[in-house]
Amino acid sequence: MKCTIGLIFQETKYCTLSKTISLQTPQNEPHLQKTPLKNNAMISTYTIKPKFQQLLKPVLEWLFKISITANTITWCAILLSAAIGLAIWLHPFGLMLLVLPIALLIRMALNALDGMMARTYQMQSKKGEILNELGDVISDFLMFFPLLKLFSIQLYILIAFLFMSIINEYAGILGKAVSGYRRYEGPMGKSDRAFVIGILSLTYFFTNKLSNYINNIFLIIILLLIISTYLRINNTIKTK
Repeated sequence: MKCTIGLIFQETKYCTLSKTISLQTPQNEPHLQKTPLKNNAMISTYTIKPKFQQLLKPVLEWLFKISITANTITWCAILLSAAIGLAIWLHPFGLMLLVLPIALLIRMALNALDGMMARTYQMQSKKGEILNELGDVISDFLMFFPLLKLFSIQLYILIAFLFMSIINEYAGILGKAVSGYRRYEGPMGKSDRAFVIGILSLTYFFTNKLSNYINNIFLIIILLLIISTYLRINNTIKTK
């Protein structure tokens, strides 16, 4: 009888101790769980993305009905950027200053639609993710390098702008590789750059006075890109 009671007591003690140890393991401690920091750390057009996507839902449903895939939309964005970039390079005249903002808006819509298509209709793949990230960088270069002629920017300033745009996107991708969360912090993310350059293009169309300040404006944009890149890296490091 004493032996039986002793065994029960020891077993109960062992179970209690096991539960205590289990509760103290790192995987159950909330401060060690990966939690993303908010992407909207600064003012950015990225904050209105959900509303923009809502407007695009009818288009998304129509594209799905006609069997358009997410990767096809990504390729369309790249081809659009190539076509507009070539047109600006060959004919850097007044009309292109109106065409560029429209093309940037369409490209932003395509960039939103490919992700929406992949998530909504289970088209996500490693190939699609790589194409999406590379496509954004390629599209930026194809569409923005011809600004050398359209805006008459100093070559070294434009190269610095393109370089920091690539580094900024790379910092965002690193966030996913290191912490599991893609970083989109502004103040000069992909959507912000498209918006600002679209506004500059329209302003350029209506007044020539902007040409006296265009290099300084792009230096400010480069500074904002550096800040954005720092925020993305810093928030990636802080992600638990």
